Amino acid sequence: MITDPPLLTIRSTFPRPSRVVVEALRGVPTGHLVDAMDGRGCLDHRIRPLLPEKSSLIGVALTCHAGPADNLAVFAALDAAQPGDVIVAATDAFTKTAVTGDLLLGMARNLGVAGFVTDGLVRDLAGIEAVGLPVYCAGLTANSPTRSGPGTVGFPIVLGDVAIASGDILVGDRDGVVIVPQAIAGAVLARLPAIRTAERELEEKVRGGLGVPDFVRSILASDRTRRVD
Repeated sequence: MITDPPLLTIRSTFPRPSRVVVEALRGVPTGHLVDAMDGRGCLDHRIRPLLPEKSSLIGVALTCHAGPADNLAVFAALDAAQPGDVIVAATDAFTKTAVTGDLLLGMARNLGVAGFVTDGLVRDLAGIEAVGLPVYCAGLTANSPTRSGPGTVGFPIVLGDVAIASGDILVGDRDGVVIVPQAIAGAVLARLPAIRTAERELEEKVRGGLGVPDFVRSILASDRTRRVD
């Protein structure tokens, strides 16, 4: 590298979904959302709710790339945050230091931030419990980061094996966090009624004693199954 990069590169203006669309996704099970996106969209299984009782999450992504062992970009995201945003902090899945603790999260709560998601670690569990924000992370450590940069705010990131852009919608529950890209949010909403109906009908069959579903029996009875016993 010939010259040092800027400590921070920030894009604070980006398209945001309407509150109507965001609220329409509130409370939707993450499994239904994944089914509406052809089986994809959930972050890596290691990114879990820190507090199971605070696993309900809904908000608009405000992305930042902090990089390993640093959280300058997360502090910068506070300045760009709007009420209802979820700060999404990529650390390149670094697990030697925390990317945030209770004090930064308390500042985020004071600004109306709806939650925090990272592929890294956090610290100050007791303090985070008191703050009360939903936090999804890969675990805990007492080790602290630096605030040296470089970092970015508002640019696309990859976190938990999923591409995320600022303005996408995050929905979290005890099964994990699902990213609904802003560009397809309307299509996802349109598919949900059929998914709810199919889920409800199958649940009723299971309660009624269903063992092997019809689609499996059809495959078992077809020439697509080879029996060797």
